[in-house]
Amino acid sequence: MTVARATLTPPDDGRFSLSSIGLADWSIASIESAPQVGDLLGQATSGRNLLVYVHGFNQTFETAALDAARLSDGIKFAGETMMFSWPSRAKLLDYGYDRESAMWSRDALDQVLEGLLASPTIGRINIVAHSIGTMLTMEALRQLYAKLGDTAADRIGALVFAAPDIDMDVFAASVGRIGPLAAKIVVITASNDRALAVSRWVNGSTTRVGTAEKAQLEKLGLRVIDASEQGWGIVNHDLFLSNAGVRQAIRDAVGGYPRIGASAPAGIQMGGSLAAPEGAQAPRFDSN
Repeated sequence: MTVARATLTPPDDGRFSLSSIGLADWSIASIESAPQVGDLLGQATSGRNLLVYVHGFNQTFETAALDAARLSDGIKFAGETMMFSWPSRAKLLDYGYDRESAMWSRDALDQVLEGLLASPTIGRINIVAHSIGTMLTMEALRQLYAKLGDTAADRIGALVFAAPDIDMDVFAASVGRIGPLAAKIVVITASNDRALAVSRWVNGSTTRVGTAEKAQLEKLGLRVIDASEQGWGIVNHDLFLSNAGVRQAIRDAVGGYPRIGASAPAGIQMGGSLAAPEGAQAPRFDSN
């Protein structure tokens, strides 16, 4: 596992800049390696919260790092942002390779999360995982809970699963294996997610969590953000980044608003209640 701190440059927001017409973006300015996780955490302000992003299918380290920056900026996260990068082949037709690679990385993510929970320098840990990254995250949470029990949930804030590419039956079984961590899960779904439609076909027509019925997920005691009416693109698999309403819903979840359904953005269907975490923060890891 490689540990590093990346410095990113935000887009120029000047009146006459390219960002004013939507053509500017974040860029990676530098990457500095570190011997171990603790070397990064020691640089963080004591007590600040952390946002951990776990990317999905078909991503390079660079594209995932940029998505982490866009996510953090898009939800106006107040703390530090960390990315856990697993070794995707970053090719559209290598879905099977990426699934196996994500599963291979679960021990590394478990190790990182356990280290974060043990660190006195950070506060609440919030996780946003996307696509296949949600499968990896769920496996790591199962391992973490098996080792630490209910104390694993003490410093975990929100667990946001965006467009989860997980078999519904496997997911339901896993929810029953993570104790109080399950109550922290917020699932973002879209019935018109075409990437998950392809995944369903590839995986033998099994229902993917990201396109499951809202009521089906709520029966598991989970909070659900149904963004089906928000997706007007061709794929609709990255609404957590591209749609302002979905970003606001994630911000509410991470911020711990008492009822996310009470202030749902237009076109967003929500359910469930949220306990209030505190904030967010962190570095970036590559398990490759």
